[in-house]
Amino acid sequence: MVGHNLKIAWNLMRMNSLKPKDKYVELAKKIADLMPAVGSDQQRGGWYDVVERLLNNHSGCHQFVWHDRKAWWQQEQAILAYLIMGGILTDGEYHRHGREAAAFYNAWFLDLEDGGIYFNVLANGIPYLAGGNERAKGSHSMSGYHSFELCYLAAVYTNFLITKHPMDFYFKPLPNGFADGILRVSPDILPPGSVAIASVEIDGKPYENFDAQGLTVTLPDSQERVKIKVRLVPTA
Repeated sequence: MVGHNLKIAWNLMRMNSLKPKDKYVELAKKIADLMPAVGSDQQRGGWYDVVERLLNNHSGCHQFVWHDRKAWWQQEQAILAYLIMGGILTDGEYHRHGREAAAFYNAWFLDLEDGGIYFNVLANGIPYLAGGNERAKGSHSMSGYHSFELCYLAAVYTNFLITKHPMDFYFKPLPNGFADGILRVSPDILPPGSVAIASVEIDGKPYENFDAQGLTVTLPDSQERVKIKVRLVPTA
């Protein structure tokens, strides 16, 4: 599957932020450089579902395994892989691939009349409304895993790594919900020191008991659920 290769590149970059290894970045770049020619539609945009891993014909192309449709989650993996790589490595080509994948997704996968996200589209972007899961917009594999995950992480990578804009995050923890009383607000596995806390509000009032670089907030001693607003800012 095309998306699984891109997911490997995406998560190698996250792991490199957690435990740096040159080999993580080298393999991520190798995958990211190879995949557009193998799995993307370089004429109409978007990413195919499944292609043959090996070249076994005379066309010079990796043939489709079953069809030339494009699944929504392949687009997600491409968007997140190339956004995080473009942001961390400051590589314009990776950023371009991420933006082009996002453009195809926004143009063809969103049902702007009835809401929701199509499971599959044809190669030209027309929704594929077959029976079963591919007609429904919610299933075991949709919703959280590839839908709001994409929305959230695309915003995190774009704002913190590329456009350098702050973001506000909101929390409402249960009383005594954390044994150590510490709320950890790191938005994802990003490069160390790339994001810091700029300000915190609790129930609408400024709150100063936080570690800006450690991305933690010491919760107040309260038996009521408090509303917490944390503003994170890029530092580089």
